[in-house]
Amino acid sequence: MARTIIYTYKNEQKSLTFSFEKHRNIHEAVAEAEGIDLTEYLKMEQQIEAVSDTKAVRNYRDAHFRKLGFGKITLAQKENKGVGEK
Repeated sequence: MARTIIYTYKNEQKSLTFSFEKHRNIHEAVAEAEGIDLTEYLKMEQQIEAVSDTKAVRNYRDAHFRKLGFGKITLAQKENKGVGEK
């Protein structure tokens, strides 16, 4: 199921469609949308995951994406559909 990501990149609010079938997480999706190569970042993230807790990984990710020019990155709320709607 596709969801919508709302994010800020270089002080401009943007949105895009996101699916876990294509990306592991929303950060990889927004980086791809902006044409940013995450190869080196992903290597470092794996190393941090191997020796530390999830909080350290999250702090590293958040700091790295701020350096790249991203602000808030979030999934939009799902819309509730009425009974019988698809």
